[in-house]
Amino acid sequence: QVQLVESGGGLVQAGGSLRLSCAASGRISSINAMDWYRQAPGKQREFVAHITSGGSTNYADSVKDRFTISRDNAKNTVYLQMNSLKPEDTAVYYCKVNVYTNVATVDAWGQGTQVTVSS
Repeated sequence: QVQLVESGGGLVQAGGSLRLSCAASGRISSINAMDWYRQAPGKQREFVAHITSGGSTNYADSVKDRFTISRDNAKNTVYLQMNSLKPEDTAVYYCKVNVYTNVATVDAWGQGTQVTVSS
């Protein structure tokens, strides 16, 4: 079993910053890609950012140059630094981690953390 615990969400004014964290634990042999997604009210979940095991990254166009994804492999943790936040960034943010457990490769999802950006 793999568990993900997210933290760092909250309420911030437009132009502000937040840093999300997502820590993985459990039967982990190795972690491959780590991602952030978000889901706004009434909308489908959408991709935000991706980081490979080697540290290569890519971003949704809507957050490029404002958000930065990073990871600490020693802590099995992925981060999302969000700067210059806009009201349209308001959503529940989820991390997704692709994990090899010595038995199988699985995708695990976090429980989500609310980010609210006021205008």
